[in-house]
Amino acid sequence: MGIYEELVARGLIAQVTNEDEIREMVNNGKATFYIGFDCTADSLHVGHFMALCLMKRLQMAGNKPIALIGDGTTLIGDPSGRSDMRQMLTEETIQHNAECFKLQMEKFIDFSDDKAIMLRNSAWLKPLNYIELLREVGACFSVNNMLRAECYKQRMEKGLSFLEFNYMIMQSYDFYYMFQHYGCNMQFGGNDQWSNMLGGTELIRRKLGKDAHAMTITLLLNSEGKKMGKTASGAVWLDPNKTSPFEFYQYWRNVGDDDVLKCIRMLTFLPLEQIDEMDKWEGSQLNRAKEILAFELTALVHGDEEAKKAEASAKALFGGSGANDNMPSTEISEADLTDGSIDIMTALVKAELCASKSEARRNIQQGGVTANDEKVTDISKVFTAEELKIGVVLRKGKKNFNKLILK
Repeated sequence: MGIYEELVARGLIAQVTNEDEIREMVNNGKATFYIGFDCTADSLHVGHFMALCLMKRLQMAGNKPIALIGDGTTLIGDPSGRSDMRQMLTEETIQHNAECFKLQMEKFIDFSDDKAIMLRNSAWLKPLNYIELLREVGACFSVNNMLRAECYKQRMEKGLSFLEFNYMIMQSYDFYYMFQHYGCNMQFGGNDQWSNMLGGTELIRRKLGKDAHAMTITLLLNSEGKKMGKTASGAVWLDPNKTSPFEFYQYWRNVGDDDVLKCIRMLTFLPLEQIDEMDKWEGSQLNRAKEILAFELTALVHGDEEAKKAEASAKALFGGSGANDNMPSTEISEADLTDGSIDIMTALVKAELCASKSEARRNIQQGGVTANDEKVTDISKVFTAEELKIGVVLRKGKKNFNKLILK
């Protein structure tokens, strides 16, 4: 089985152009491909993680990845999948975010000996002359076709800025530029990027002739990743300072029964034969599958040692033997106490398990709160400074917990 067939078997490929040529290039290590990452935060999240795993797979098969850090396109903002305009970031913030991305990508992709390239699209986007761009590139785009693109259609009623309208042209120009200067002959991206990617392929053909070989592939990775990358409490980050290895492990440990095998197939590097056997699992066996998923992905992002610690912490906490030092914790000070103690509702808010005291009250009254493995039913319950110095493990529901510690 070639790498292309493996990507299909893992459920990653959604649609392609020129499938026979793409299969031949990818399977024979002839692809120089890019995936773009806009710098909208100072850490990548699990949605990006899917793209990084794909790049790793293709590099292992002999293909050459280009990790394109979109510090230039971030100045404009991608309207795809958004109901309103993205908050404008300063150039200083974008450059800081780009540096953070670089450090995280190096854990997945081997950039030594020209095996991969990392580029920033500001290098060619910022020097562009506006009139030259309009004449050189703008003439290749039909406004009618652009407005039919899903990323623009869904924004027309609420309003689409002219700034964002240029995003497709900028992303298309990226592919055109890298095709000419870096031999980039293939682009990968999610379903939500299909129109932008086709724009790049078409631009190359319009400018360089029909014989120019530029391939386009869309995957399930971004559309699935954006769903998986967000939880009720926010994003799941790859930066351990934003999402601890234990929290990262628990996020994957708690995926739904219907999603666990799909995630194992798409994201882990376990052999397909082993995964095919796991497809037969059901009932309590799915919990074991979730533990395998959580360990494999935590090890990929944070290393084997952190994955083992996270696994041990989860078993200690949920196996009834108590929590350990690797679980999430929140420190409070004497200033947070009232008469030397803190009430349960304030404690839940301080631990960021509840957004407000009213939410905390509701969860307690519904029987969804425990403290040190004992259900809390009294909304007036307090914890003393002595208890807090040891640490109080608070849990809301089955999956949300935090250790409150007085320092």
